[in-house]
Amino acid sequence: METVYRKMQLLLLLLTCLWSHVASQHRLAVDICTAKPKDIPVNPICIYRNPEKKPQEDAGPGSDPETIPASTNPRVWELSKANSRFAVNFYKNLTSSRNTIENVFMSPISISTAFAMTKLGACGNTLQQLMTVFKFDSISAKTSDQIHFFFAKLNCRLYKKINKSAELISANRLFGEKSLVFNETYQNISEVVYGAKLWPLNFKEKPESSRATINNWVANKTENLIKEVIPEGGIDQNTVLVLVNTIYFKGNWKSKFPIENTQMEPFFRTPSDSCLVPTMYLENFFRYANIPSSQVQVLELPYKGDDITMVLILPFEGKPLAQVEQELTADKLEGWLNALKTANPAVHLPRFKIDDSFSLKEKLQQMGLKDLFDHGHASLPGMIAGSQADLYVSEAFHKASLEVNEEGSEASAATAVMATFRSFRRDRLVFRADRPFMVLIREVSINSILFMGRVADVCSLNPSVEE
Repeated sequence: METVYRKMQLLLLLLTCLWSHVASQHRLAVDICTAKPKDIPVNPICIYRNPEKKPQEDAGPGSDPETIPASTNPRVWELSKANSRFAVNFYKNLTSSRNTIENVFMSPISISTAFAMTKLGACGNTLQQLMTVFKFDSISAKTSDQIHFFFAKLNCRLYKKINKSAELISANRLFGEKSLVFNETYQNISEVVYGAKLWPLNFKEKPESSRATINNWVANKTENLIKEVIPEGGIDQNTVLVLVNTIYFKGNWKSKFPIENTQMEPFFRTPSDSCLVPTMYLENFFRYANIPSSQVQVLELPYKGDDITMVLILPFEGKPLAQVEQELTADKLEGWLNALKTANPAVHLPRFKIDDSFSLKEKLQQMGLKDLFDHGHASLPGMIAGSQADLYVSEAFHKASLEVNEEGSEASAATAVMATFRSFRRDRLVFRADRPFMVLIREVSINSILFMGRVADVCSLNPSVEE
């Protein structure tokens, strides 16, 4: 009997050791930032194939090969460039529908991430339109096959910053109707790749309470900068899934603007309409470019750590910002950034705070993403378990905030996607932002555009004295 007992003890010890080993291996594999593609199966229900796409990943004879930043995965670089192309296209679509003196601010990477999570469950024309609108169809077949894996790697590159002087944080979450069973593969990929766990809510019986829960989660993740991302009535009893992405950034300038230099200076909303606003001033060495062919000045202001910067694009006097926006392309923007050189400008920059919010639905439909929002044509079979459910996206909201002052900047944004059943020297180089200008916040090494906007009316953003 004693021999049997000892054998049982030995067996239990062996099983415990084996389980510890397996569990340890599992934990290692779940860390998407260190994992390899073979470690984690992240294939969604449908894989995109573009039969018209020609194999042009490799440069042809006589063409200059693209320089990929050091220590950068080529697939991550591809995806970052695709996101930048979407950023410019969406920005142009958004600004073209606004008054030319209306401020605009948004986070293209937040929008892309939320719809990448939506893409996980998409098939057919819905999937094709998502790939086209978000420029994922411009990446190579290898990257496309594992797009969610490399999206996770891009997020690791952006958000795993060891820099005590700046914060860059993103969070994702799925909020699902508690009475439904969601596809296990969809949940697993969402959690492992995007860190988006499923939170069951009672949309059917308590839509307003569910909306409050989601808005409170977003506010908590954005230091209370983004409140009410989903407006009243944005969720009803037919809502079954809400996909949410948040992004928060706070950084101090590498070279702060001395507060004693801040003075009231004119800002011209139009050549004939101006007001006095608090304007910061600093002389220092910054990366700067004067682009006569495009009639713009470009200035880069680094935050501490140098890996994140603010880029200001100021049209020449007499050149309307709206014209610069109309002529803007991703390649042109990349060219401007590549032209930046160290200079010693005298910088005049208004102190301001922008809040912006809008529905994404109409804008994305105009860009070609039609089926996803159409209950008769949407194809999202990968979200609900054991069902080709009549699921479509009824609405999508985006809200963003930016504050710029002498110390630095604080910016945040959230995207929610609702899935529903069916006096100085005259010769001195001067950068005087006293008229409408564009603003970007980007991660420098791979040029990922985190935030993008237009500062067109500082007068409404500051207590001012009308001239």
